[in-house]
Amino acid sequence: MFSAFLIKYGEIGVKGKNRFKFEDALVFQIKRVLEPLDRAFDVVRIDGRILVTTDSPLNEIEYDETLVKLKKVFGIVEICPAETVPGMTLDDIKSTVLRHIDENFPDKKITFKVNARRGNKSYPIHSMEINASVGEAILEAFPEMRVDVHNPDIYFKIDIRDSIYVYSKGIKGTGGLPLGTNGRALLLLSGGIDSPVAGYMISKRGVELDCVYFNAPPYTSDRALQKVKDLARILSDYSGKINLHIINFTDIQLYIYDKCPHDELTIIMRRFMMKIAERIARANGCLGLVTGESIGQVASQTLKSLFTTDEACTMPVYRPLIAFDKQEIVDKSEEIGTYETSILPYEDCCTIFVAKHPVTKPNLNIIKLHEQNLNEKIDELIETALDKDEVLSIGV
Repeated sequence: MFSAFLIKYGEIGVKGKNRFKFEDALVFQIKRVLEPLDRAFDVVRIDGRILVTTDSPLNEIEYDETLVKLKKVFGIVEICPAETVPGMTLDDIKSTVLRHIDENFPDKKITFKVNARRGNKSYPIHSMEINASVGEAILEAFPEMRVDVHNPDIYFKIDIRDSIYVYSKGIKGTGGLPLGTNGRALLLLSGGIDSPVAGYMISKRGVELDCVYFNAPPYTSDRALQKVKDLARILSDYSGKINLHIINFTDIQLYIYDKCPHDELTIIMRRFMMKIAERIARANGCLGLVTGESIGQVASQTLKSLFTTDEACTMPVYRPLIAFDKQEIVDKSEEIGTYETSILPYEDCCTIFVAKHPVTKPNLNIIKLHEQNLNEKIDELIETALDKDEVLSIGV
């Protein structure tokens, strides 16, 4: 089995003088996700690559576990499981390639091309000579195989550095930028399909996450809260450690319900969620809020509704799903593993208190006028909710 992984990245390679910072961040994140495994890995930067090695070949279970972890690291474009050549001679390369073929390709009726790359320019044999010599050895050992330099079934790649690595497969990574390269933001995490996907998408751009959930007991159950904790845990597999803030929103919602027109309930509740979220974000060094809204998906997500919601805070609001349709969001949630948890039938506070006929084109001036009905107690209720903020640390 394999004892190394050559990690390829994409846009990190065009970061100019800052490239090393992104590479170092990627190395850090790879070390973070691999640390819990029962195997020691060495993770280093090499020219244009990240190299992950271990001292002996991985067994099948270890290999699968390692791939699962690496496929959740933002910044990785391709993962290439590799075998370490046990020496530096051409004969060492040939014997490793032949063993690699024998162990990994039971059907030898395939076309191939050998592609050697000398990252170590002091290596005495040129790439073309390596290609020809290894190709000849393959044809002698496996006569049913054929060379195709234009469109082969398999590329056998030989990467020559301080050590030599042989690989023939590339596994797609998540892409994006490494966590920690673009600051921190606060995700408004509900129990639905959209917000976990929004958190994933913003983290894919290198943004670390904190989350806030607005709880409404007894109108929402403990199972609804557990559902959100589970979503945060799944999200943390990609986004790293998450501080989940749990805000008791019940008294604020009931007060709004009692004092404001019911067709404006959703908009006004969302505005006060944004106000509270902004307070939490600023106190924890976040540079913006993140929501899972998509234009026109529901009444509170029309352009006028979003405009009215955003006016409640001064911090930037990032909406990674703004132009997604629902099926695209569902597909992504299935891909990242949040869908089955999101569809569990435990309602959040937004669905419990939704109006029968919510306003779709709210007038900001009228909304603010009706919010004056809350002046007597709303500030006190907000302070109480923030004072009782329960913070859970989820993930590593």
